[in-house]
Amino acid sequence: MDRRPIAVPVIIVINVLIFLAWQAARMDPSLEQVMAANFLVSTSHLVNGYWWTLVTSAFSHIEFWHIGINMFVLWSFGTILEKLWGTPIFVAFYLVAAMVASATHCLVSSVLMGNPDINALGASGAVSGLLLAFALLFPKHRILVFGVIPVPALIGALAFVAIDLWGLFAQTRGGGIGIGHGAHLGGALCGFLFWASYLRTRFKLPAAGQSSQMAMTPEEVQEFQRLRQKLDHEGPQALTPKEKIFLEQIRERVMAAHQQR
Repeated sequence: MDRRPIAVPVIIVINVLIFLAWQAARMDPSLEQVMAANFLVSTSHLVNGYWWTLVTSAFSHIEFWHIGINMFVLWSFGTILEKLWGTPIFVAFYLVAAMVASATHCLVSSVLMGNPDINALGASGAVSGLLLAFALLFPKHRILVFGVIPVPALIGALAFVAIDLWGLFAQTRGGGIGIGHGAHLGGALCGFLFWASYLRTRFKLPAAGQSSQMAMTPEEVQEFQRLRQKLDHEGPQALTPKEKIFLEQIRERVMAAHQQR
């Protein structure tokens, strides 16, 4: 059965609705107070009992450029990963990455910056987790950094991690800009741990440095997973000639890769 992304469009719609609520709040001080209390996260907020902001802040954006970038990256990589993992696993990972990203921001702002009142919002932490997980699954797949620079996915993702590390260091020294580098790094850490503990063995995709003959594109992996499900549920007789040819080509590439070792 073909997996169609359900969670990603729903997440985007929720983000857009909350973004619109923020725009309305600019003209209504009472609504702005409600939004700030429930859709921003900080250590002070958590201490005062607003624990749900660990999640709600990850669906919250005030500026158009912020939601635009995050939703574009979510759509670009999230739809592929949701099809590959299935919706339940995708949603679970996204929410965990969002909470860890929020918690990391609170830890960094309190311990490293000494200010428990620094607020954060945005999907960037959860999206960073998706990006690194994608890059570890498909290290050689070409992505466009800043929309224009083509690089292998793993190099691009690690470059963003390096930028966040540098930005966080600058913030701890009293410089930097108002970006949640700590949240980004917390989300990226989730992506790495999920890959190391589950994805690496569950999907058994070729890692960087393995034979290029065996390397599979994200689209090929999706098709392979779909056909494996079809075989499990309907048997080999349900395969079309085109599907049989595809599986035979994958088998030949696996054999060729093993012979090169």
